[in-house]
Amino acid sequence: MTSEKRVPGPFAAYYRVSSSKQAATRYGLDAQRRDVQIFLDNYASGEVVAEFEDVESGKHDDPRRRPGLADAIAYCRKHKATLLVSKLDRLSRKVSHISNLMDDNSFGFVVCSMPHADRFSLHIYASLAEQEREFIALRTKQGLESARSRGRQLGGQRGGTEARKIAVQQIADTSAQRVADIVLPLRRGNATLQQIADALTKAGVETPRGKKVWHPSGVRNALQRLEA
Repeated sequence: MTSEKRVPGPFAAYYRVSSSKQAATRYGLDAQRRDVQIFLDNYASGEVVAEFEDVESGKHDDPRRRPGLADAIAYCRKHKATLLVSKLDRLSRKVSHISNLMDDNSFGFVVCSMPHADRFSLHIYASLAEQEREFIALRTKQGLESARSRGRQLGGQRGGTEARKIAVQQIADTSAQRVADIVLPLRRGNATLQQIADALTKAGVETPRGKKVWHPSGVRNALQRLEA
């Protein structure tokens, strides 16, 4: 990056993996360090002066369970450093936690994989990620229930078909609610179905069928369900 203004240091880097196995292999930590280095080489004018690590799930925000993050924030406050994380979910998987950190004016943080993201964008990404995880959990639960139902053959073939139809409808309804915060404002702003589909694809939101690319027909279906 040459024309853009670089982010001034100093920086404190924070790395997190969810399990001791990941920490032992160093693969996850090395990947995060790579992202931090890319940011430093292309978007920053300072260097990392301290590093902190945690081996804990991102769904926990208790400082006693994530002492590395607590120490990193304390260091940034004391030394007026900017906290660096490779991805937003390394900081937290909870929207409420991320919002609290963004509202804390005693220090600042930068997500290396989204170097130009402002506070509003980060909040949207955090919300989408949380909704995505909730949807995946629901889809997995319903998939298991459907598999068990097919195994028991309850209600005969006709009953099984009806149950699957209901499950598909529930997944579609949940998916529509999940993307409402993106779809509805864009539609009110006269965005086309294709433009909305492109926005969902760019944001990394999966379709109800778990696909990575959205099409106008999928957006139309979501809008119809939200209107209903």
